[in-house]
This record gives sequence, C-alpha cells and structure tokens, in this order.
Amino acid sequence: MAPPPQSPLSAPLPVSAPLFAFQTAGDVGDGFRLFGFDIAALQQGTLIYLGLSSLAFVVVWVVGYLRRR
Repeated sequence: MAPPPQSPLSAPLPVSAPLFAFQTAGDVGDGFRLFGFDIAALQQGTLIYLGLSSLAFVVVWVVGYLRRR
C-alpha cells in the first residue's frame, strides 16, 4: 500500500539563512553584528519599539473607549 500523499503545507521549508539561537546576549560574544547592530543596541531598539507600540495601542484603545461613551 502506498503512503498517503503529502500536503504541500507539511513539507519542510527551505532555510536560506542561518538560524540564530542564543539564550543570552553574552552567548553572542563581541563582534557579532545583525543588520549592522550589535546585540545590545538591537535589544535596546527592540525594547523601545515594543514600548512605543504598546503605548500607541493603549492610547488608541482609550480614545475609542472615550468616544464610545
């Protein structure tokens, strides 16, 4: 008996870029740069972006709540 046909969604995806898996920023070491940023700057930029986007979400939610009242 032949195996069932494999769905295109269950096929493994080709990986064209190396995968990075670090537990801490210290694992990366000095000199590693991703998109031109060192890890500390990348983490700081990510936290600033997440903070600003969270603040924008709360502002939009509060304005919508006040307009509905």
